Amino acid sequence: MGKSFIKGDSKVLNAWAFYDWANSVYPLVISSSVFPIYYGALFIDDLYIDVFGFNFKNTALISFLTAFAFVILSIITPVISGIADYMGNKKTFLKFFCYSGSISCMCLYWFDLENIYLGLFFYFLALISFWASLVFYNSYLPDIALKEQQDYISAKGYALGYVGSVILLIFNLAMVMFPNAFGIMGDNPELTAMKYSFVSVGLWWIVFSQYTFYHLPNTSEKKKIIKDVFFNGFKEIQEVWNELKEIILIKKFLIAFFIYSSALQTVLIIATYFGEQEISWKEGEKTIGLIISILLIQLIAIFGAILTAKISNKIGNIRTLLFLNLIWAFLCIGAYFISKPIEFYIAAGAVGMVMGGIQALSRSTFSKMIPETDNTTSYFSFFDVTQKVSIVLGMTLFAFLDQITGSMRISILVFVIIFLVGAFLLNKIKINNV
Repeated sequence: MGKSFIKGDSKVLNAWAFYDWANSVYPLVISSSVFPIYYGALFIDDLYIDVFGFNFKNTALISFLTAFAFVILSIITPVISGIADYMGNKKTFLKFFCYSGSISCMCLYWFDLENIYLGLFFYFLALISFWASLVFYNSYLPDIALKEQQDYISAKGYALGYVGSVILLIFNLAMVMFPNAFGIMGDNPELTAMKYSFVSVGLWWIVFSQYTFYHLPNTSEKKKIIKDVFFNGFKEIQEVWNELKEIILIKKFLIAFFIYSSALQTVLIIATYFGEQEISWKEGEKTIGLIISILLIQLIAIFGAILTAKISNKIGNIRTLLFLNLIWAFLCIGAYFISKPIEFYIAAGAVGMVMGGIQALSRSTFSKMIPETDNTTSYFSFFDVTQKVSIVLGMTLFAFLDQITGSMRISILVFVIIFLVGAFLLNKIKINNV
């Protein structure tokens, strides 16, 4: 058995939240900033590439691959969560995906057009590992936190993630801007510095996660794995779905979450690719401008996540999420018209204010809605699969429109409708204590 703990203990809660500090460098540096810039720089001569037997636009290729990764995640998440429930060792799985994700990030150092298949494989594996780890990480929340603590500690986790990832991004920005000062030489030291940034993400993720792993409880039992265990996750998801038929409020929330998450996560994933292609940067301004934009988003998001938690205490989670969906719809409309760097900076600031809030609040809203149970991993597995399938929908829709129109600007307009539908569905949820 793992070491005992008291539910609501501040040391355990802080250790849980600190994992956001450790792993948030992946979505910032790899998903949102340095890697998209590096990836775009590889296609400086031609935006199209022949790969897997097709001629892809570069942004459509990475979007289709991302969507495929989430298809795989939707399939394996119930399997691994079922095993974790049976064995009682969710921390073991959290560690495994932390380490595989970290190593994959470091291996992105070798990503280039000559090794495109190898590079895409490590991109794919890093993405799989990061998101697979989150189902175990998130499922700890109702286990370790009292209901009244969950909004705050969820927001604290996101805030810590923003601070930690910004610190590493600033270091990476310094390497990219002044590579010679870091001893980085060669024909293209700027790109080499970006490759070192991928290595720094892996090291940061491994090192800082150790504090979390030390304090989080683990009720591991020595049980023999039998073949039925591999299907337990699917059975548990089916059981959760059957239970949700009787819990109409959670069912309504998950439908709304599925809709707006498909737009939210896609926009967050493709934002830097959009800035790289659709904004008219001056010569030599693009790389620094894009990284500054991401820094702006992260810094403002720290206050946005905490402010959103405070607003939700005043008007309730559902009404706050509805309001945030409307803001996101207006942001997507604005994205269609922006073309200048200053406009992109303003949009980045607005995104930062609502980005962390809607993610943290969605997580804690679901956590507060689920009934009292010892099997929280199953509920969060269902929540996680819902999010992953929604991302498949969003990324596939975006990639398809980007490939056939050749314009990310046109493709992003469809998300205006999706956010408005999300707001409409949230408005149908009538609940007083959430």
